[in-house]
Amino acid sequence: MSDSQVTIKLTSDEALVLSHWLEKLQVTDLSRAVDDPAVWEPINRIAATLDKALPELFASDYDQRLEAARQRLRSED
Repeated sequence: MSDSQVTIKLTSDEALVLSHWLEKLQVTDLSRAVDDPAVWEPINRIAATLDKALPELFASDYDQRLEAARQRLRSED
């Protein structure tokens, strides 16, 4: 097996929205959507990386920042 790595680049809006969704996935019944236990390793790694990279997660106005990021991403479509 190769030790090569894959790099994924996200905007800060994408990272914030994805981080929120991954958190919901990990703590709710959405986890039933993950039918292969092997998938949890990369999900947890991505979530942990986002947690470290996003100081917004701990901001007092987190909900407003998250909604603003969602709106910006929706408007890009």
